[in-house]
Amino acid sequence: MPTPHIEAQKGEIADKILLPGDPLRAKFIAENFLEDAVQFNSVRGMLGFTGTYKGERVSVMGTGMGIPSISIYANELITEYGVKKLIRVGTAGSLNADVHIRDLVIGQAAATTSAIVRNDFPQFDFPMLADFDLLDKAYHIAKDLGITTHVGNILSSDLFYSDIDQMKLGEFGVKAVEMEAAGLYYLGARHHVQTLGIMTISDSLVTGEATTSEERQLTFTDMMKVGLETLIAK
Repeated sequence: MPTPHIEAQKGEIADKILLPGDPLRAKFIAENFLEDAVQFNSVRGMLGFTGTYKGERVSVMGTGMGIPSISIYANELITEYGVKKLIRVGTAGSLNADVHIRDLVIGQAAATTSAIVRNDFPQFDFPMLADFDLLDKAYHIAKDLGITTHVGNILSSDLFYSDIDQMKLGEFGVKAVEMEAAGLYYLGARHHVQTLGIMTISDSLVTGEATTSEERQLTFTDMMKVGLETLIAK
């Protein structure tokens, strides 16, 4: 049966999926990378598609912005549709002088300002970690493709406009800030599925450089290639 947020029937979603925040990026991936793509969702404009990539059945679906939004979609994908591999492909802001516009960042762990863990475990600081197998595959695929890639800790913030001094985290080696990965990693741990975040740097909090919304939607193809290759890697 469809869920409150996904209208797909059972079997219409592959067991491995890319999760861009922007539903139009999901549409771009389906149209430019997948063969025989069929749309399975349009509820709330959150487009989702299933097709094949190099002969392997894969899906792609938008998640919206922020941990609450991605948590809704990822939870339903995992618990109702049996998805086992979930890779976020989104944008992030650099917190580090050596991480530049259009570089890739693979998040090995995600700090967060969200209360998602404290709600469940008020006595613990639960570490939100990527699946190592997916991370290892993604890193080597990116390096083989000659893509400038950084692996490290990231921040998943609840606020896009924040008064918190996020730059201080850069001094501690945190590579970038985004808004979703920690929620995805937490669900991966809860449901024993594989999760990973691959982000393209769209702007730098260090230098002030930034890309346009059209560039973010249509030109960040490196992370799409790495994400798809990682999903199908044996």
